[in-house]
Amino acid sequence: MFRRRGSSQQQQDQEHHEQQPEAKLNELRTALGPLSGRNLIYCTDACLKRYLEARNWNVDKAKKMLEETLIWRSTYKPEEIRWQEVAVEGETGKLFRANFRDRFGRSILIMKPGLQNTTSMDTQIRHLVYMMENAILNLPDGQEEMVWLIDFTGLSFSINVPIKTARDTVTILQNHYPQRLAVAILYSPPRIFEAFWKIVKYFLDPKTFQKVKFVYPKNKESLEVMKSFFDVDNLPTEFGGKATMKYDHEEFSKLMVQDDVKAAKFWGFHEKMGSAATTGNHVAGAAVAPEPESVS
Repeated sequence: MFRRRGSSQQQQDQEHHEQQPEAKLNELRTALGPLSGRNLIYCTDACLKRYLEARNWNVDKAKKMLEETLIWRSTYKPEEIRWQEVAVEGETGKLFRANFRDRFGRSILIMKPGLQNTTSMDTQIRHLVYMMENAILNLPDGQEEMVWLIDFTGLSFSINVPIKTARDTVTILQNHYPQRLAVAILYSPPRIFEAFWKIVKYFLDPKTFQKVKFVYPKNKESLEVMKSFFDVDNLPTEFGGKATMKYDHEEFSKLMVQDDVKAAKFWGFHEKMGSAATTGNHVAGAAVAPEPESVS
């Protein structure tokens, strides 16, 4: 799965292509042809660059990948998912956007698979897609990537993730959100996760595989990895930091409803969020140390 076929030639090609990014961007944009509506909004220069990077600056392969994403987005419509549709998935705080960033200003998605509370795999994936879109929406200017911080506390044999679901999740991440993941921190994974990982890792392409970091709190090298990505004053105690984090579903829901309005404006469609979006189904943010004014 991870054989590096022609890796030397690929590296040479990539180095050559990276020396002329503007030319490659223009070539890809020309190859795509006229765009309109949401496709035009989606296909920014930064977007095209991500697809080129994912395909080692091969314009034909990047074009194919991007066109497949545009087809997927036209049917799955990730930008139209609203919090009220997936709010039940967030009731336990198994997945939410942290209200602090990493040292590079990137949005952080905190995942706690041990808090799984539903059985519909399709809705679980839809929830993940919603949160990824939300993380992207809240990235600062000039930043394209997000961080996944995964806490395995409470994970047990009773929490079973079908291999198909894992494969589908990886497929969406790699094929439709290329170069969006900066790093995935797997914090203190238990032994029961090892067997699952041995299967899942073969679904990952080499670029994604290199972004997965296993961190163990009693391992000195692991702690250095955490310090390289996070300010310990902002990092929650369950990840070895000094901040207190308590997920508040109601408060987080209010934040997501506000972001739904922001997303609608960004994508150029206007809708009445309705009373359903402001009642009942609410999720909330983590109370952690205030975000620093600047990140180093």
